[in-house]
Amino acid sequence: MLTIKAATFPVSSHKKLAVSSFALNVGECCTVIGNNGSGKTLMARMLNKELVNDSGEFIHKLDSEMVSFEKQIKLYDEEWQRTNTDMLGAEEEIATRVENIIQRERQDAAYCLKLAQQFGIAHLLQQPFTALSSGEGRKVLLAQALMNQPQLLILDEPFDGLDVHARSQLMSILEQLLQTGMTLVLIVNRLDEIPTFAQQLGWILDCQFSQLYDRGTFFADPLTTQLLCCTAHDAILPPPPLSAAKAECISETLVELERIKVSYEERVILDELNWKLNRGEHWHIAGPNGCGKTTLLHLITGDHPQCYSNKITLFGRRRGTGESIWEIKQHMGIVSPALHLAYRVAGTPLTVILSGFYDSIGLYQQPGDQELTLARQWLKLLGMASLEQASFLQLSYGQQRLLLIARALVKHPALLILDEPLQGLDSLNRHLVLQFIDHLIVNSTSQLLYVSHHAEDVPRCITHRLQFMPESSGGYSYQFSKL
Repeated sequence: MLTIKAATFPVSSHKKLAVSSFALNVGECCTVIGNNGSGKTLMARMLNKELVNDSGEFIHKLDSEMVSFEKQIKLYDEEWQRTNTDMLGAEEEIATRVENIIQRERQDAAYCLKLAQQFGIAHLLQQPFTALSSGEGRKVLLAQALMNQPQLLILDEPFDGLDVHARSQLMSILEQLLQTGMTLVLIVNRLDEIPTFAQQLGWILDCQFSQLYDRGTFFADPLTTQLLCCTAHDAILPPPPLSAAKAECISETLVELERIKVSYEERVILDELNWKLNRGEHWHIAGPNGCGKTTLLHLITGDHPQCYSNKITLFGRRRGTGESIWEIKQHMGIVSPALHLAYRVAGTPLTVILSGFYDSIGLYQQPGDQELTLARQWLKLLGMASLEQASFLQLSYGQQRLLLIARALVKHPALLILDEPLQGLDSLNRHLVLQFIDHLIVNSTSQLLYVSHHAEDVPRCITHRLQFMPESSGGYSYQFSKL
C-alpha cells in the first residue's frame, strides 16, 4: 500500500508540494488531474520517490517507474550530449537504437520484442531513438518502463502525442496491466483521458493535493465543474513589430513540393508527394504516428537533411539557390515537439518570447524598446507576467509550451507551422491558444500548417486537409481535401 498523510515535500527554498491524504492499494488505479503549473509533474516525481518529505507520513515500498515529457526531454538531452562531443570514436557517435533504449536497465530481447509489438513499434527497434517522432518516442518510453516490470506505474500525460489508435491501444494495455495486479497512477488534464477503470480521482491545485475521491463524488463536486469550465476571454493579440517581414512581397504559392521522397536506409518515409500551399489556404495535416507529418514540416523549415535533395520551393524561391536558412525562417513561426526538445538554453519567459523576433534558440541580441513592450504584452496575455524573470527550464512543460507558442506568434509570420502545439496544455489554455490562432489568421495575412491528433484541437480557420492514409504495403498514400 502507498500511504501519505499531512506530508510536505520541499522542491526549492520557496516551494513545497503538500499532500493532505493519498492512499492507494496494490492493484488499484487512480487519476490525478491538474491545470498547467498546478504541480502535476511534481506529484509524479514524488510518487516515483524522487522527492523526500520533511513532514508528515510517507509510506511507499513499491518498485516504481515513471513516464513523462520531462523524462523524454532528458533522454533526448542525454543522446545529444553523448553524440555531440569530440571525445567519441566513430562507432560511439551513432545514436542509441530503440531496442537499447527499451532494454537500458533490463536485458531481455524476447520481452523487448513483445512490448514493441504491443505498441506497434517493432519495425523501429533498429532505428536511432533521436530519429523518432514525438509520439513514437513516447511509445518507446512506455515500453522501457514496462520492461522493468514495476509494481507501480506512474504516467504523466501518457496520451499526449499519440494518435487516436495509439491512445485506444494504450488504454487497453493499461486495463490489462491492472488486471494482472499492477498499481497505476495516471496524471492527465483531459477529461476523456480518465480511464473508466480508475477507481479514485483527485485534483492538484497550486502544488496542493487534498485527497482521492470515488468517481461519483469527484464529478459531483462543484470544484470539478468550475475547473473544467473554459472561460477564456476573447483574445486581442499584440501587433507585430514594425520591422516584421512583410507577407505582401511573397509569391502567391507559399510552399510547393514536387515528387518528394525521403527515406532512411530501406525505410521510406515520404514517397512521390506533390503538394502546394497557396495564398489564403490553411492546412490541417493528419495521420498516425510515424507516417511522415513531422518529416514534411521539417523539409519546409529546413530542419531535415534531405531538404536540399528534394524539389522544394518556398515563398517563390527554390530551396538551394543561394538563400540562407535565416532568410526563409524570418517568414515563419514554428512550434513543434522537436523545437521544445531543442530549447534547452538558460533563459527567462521574457527572453524566450523575445527570441521569436530573431528566430533563435536563446536570446543573443539586444532587443529594442518595441520588442520588449510586445513581449511583455504577450506575457500578460498568457497570465504569466509575474514569471517574467523566472527560469524557463524550471517551469512546467505546459507553461514552457505556452511561451513557445507566443514566441511563434510574436511577429505575425507569413507561415505559421504548428506541430501538436497544444501538447501538454490544460483545457483552459487549449481554448485560449485556439483563440489566438483563429484571431491571428482572421486579422492578418498569416497562413497556417497545423498538425494535431485530436479533432477538437483543430482551429476553426482550417480550410484544407492533407491526410496520410495507411496502405496494405505498409506505406502511406496522400488524400487532399477542401473543407
